[in-house]
Amino acid sequence: MLSERRLEVLRAIVQDYVGTEEPVGSKALTERHRLGVSPATVRNDMAVLEEEGYIAQPHTSAGRIPTDKGYRLFVDKLADVKPLSSPERRAIQNFLDGAVDLDDVVARTVRLLAQLTRQVAVVQYPSLTRSTVRHVELLSMASARIMLVVITDTGRVEQRMVDCPGPVGDEALADLRARLNSRVVGRRFSDVPRLVQDLPESFEQEERGAVVAVLATLLECLVEETEERLLIGGTANLTRFAHDFPLTIRPVLEALEEHVVLLKLLGEAKDSGMTVRIGHENAHEGLTSTSVVSVGYGSGDEAVAKLGVVGPTRMDYPGTMGAVRAVARYVGQILAES
Repeated sequence: MLSERRLEVLRAIVQDYVGTEEPVGSKALTERHRLGVSPATVRNDMAVLEEEGYIAQPHTSAGRIPTDKGYRLFVDKLADVKPLSSPERRAIQNFLDGAVDLDDVVARTVRLLAQLTRQVAVVQYPSLTRSTVRHVELLSMASARIMLVVITDTGRVEQRMVDCPGPVGDEALADLRARLNSRVVGRRFSDVPRLVQDLPESFEQEERGAVVAVLATLLECLVEETEERLLIGGTANLTRFAHDFPLTIRPVLEALEEHVVLLKLLGEAKDSGMTVRIGHENAHEGLTSTSVVSVGYGSGDEAVAKLGVVGPTRMDYPGTMGAVRAVARYVGQILAES
């Protein structure tokens, strides 16, 4: 266990290195921070921190820089999440409030996160498998053609055309709409197939063809949309940190192109709390020089998807964590009100 004083020295080293991009020496630490001890004592503390693997000496520099282990301890014990200022919170709310639909919400969220954190922003679309049905609408387009519209609790809207084997009257369509909604509204999408499987049997023989066609399209829509989608923005921000990547930025860019990799990095949506993965904690080889900060968002207490940022390990963790958490909260509010 490190003493409180050595933890303070580590905190100061992380803060200075993130702020200056320069390895930190004992003299600079005592000048910039009120550590209450002499430079010689700080040098001794730094030697212990280096021996324990929390800091390292790059090349022949006299200063030290944090290691992945040092950043981990900083995030776990020393970092207070930095709250956003009132103007920043208002700017987030105003920007996101202007969104017209779910696609616009996700696109605006990516841009906002990238601007606030100056990192690469990643936003996962709400998954239908974790969403609930808000409403199913059936609209007559022609005598034997129906438009199926499915609206989720996260504001997602799915539309499909249904070709029926014969004409469907307004009364029959209204009856099907009512019975379908009575079974599925407020229920998880993953439960829908079970809830509607015997629905055709409750209709007259001549109406069953249309019911079967509508249900087939509904279930088809669910299968198609189980694939996870995400949006990335701010990749150009990485070029500002080119010197933070040991050899080249290329492996990072290649990893960011693989959505499966990013989905694994963000983690399961059900783990809605803040997650910070630092350096070698990221299993993908191309991302061992990066850190990922992610959190779940949703329209209620339960997360339906994740959002976060990817950047170099030399990251402003308190500020990034504060921004990611604030944006997730606002996106959740918008989904709840949509």
